[in-house]
Amino acid sequence: MKNPASRSFLATLALLAALPALTLPATALAAATPITTETYQIDPAHTNVGFRVRHLMSKVTGRFGKVSGTVNLDPKDVSRSSVEVTIDVASVSTNDDKRDGHLKSPDFFDAAKYPTITFKSTAVKQVAKDRLEVTGVFSMHGVTKTLVIPVVSLGTAADPWKNVIAGFEGALKLNRQEFGVSYGPGLVGDEVEIDLNVEAKKI
Repeated sequence: MKNPASRSFLATLALLAALPALTLPATALAAATPITTETYQIDPAHTNVGFRVRHLMSKVTGRFGKVSGTVNLDPKDVSRSSVEVTIDVASVSTNDDKRDGHLKSPDFFDAAKYPTITFKSTAVKQVAKDRLEVTGVFSMHGVTKTLVIPVVSLGTAADPWKNVIAGFEGALKLNRQEFGVSYGPGLVGDEVEIDLNVEAKKI
């Protein structure tokens, strides 16, 4: 028969060994959870960032032809997803060379001084089936603001070359005056409507 003191000592050792697991912080436990994030690269050939703005009685439409970035997508926990996007300001096009040149000038985007428009997400929230709210830091024309962009997730599909493609759509409105673009009051509207159509390939 074992000595009671010996049994007590062994029990104490077992308890001490278990303490680290019992006292492990919740953040450490969360960090131990396997990450299932998949990385997708935005495909500029099948991505469109378009805009519409009032000009007197009609609306002028345009787009940015050069868009790059990555989407980190976690299908099991959307809150772990993220996105970073860079737009080349000089790629703006409204199908009119003279107007495009004016848009690139200091009167509007000032592409020489501010060559890119960027967005980097800080949070992703699912608000309904296939519908997300993406909060992030948006920088344009030397001004940085936090925006919340409503996004529709179109899911994923395989292309003919067996690449996995993810699709997203979004829309928002900006006030150009808030970003220091104030040329042409009364001639050009302040509200700019933006449409986002994004395809990204898994890498």
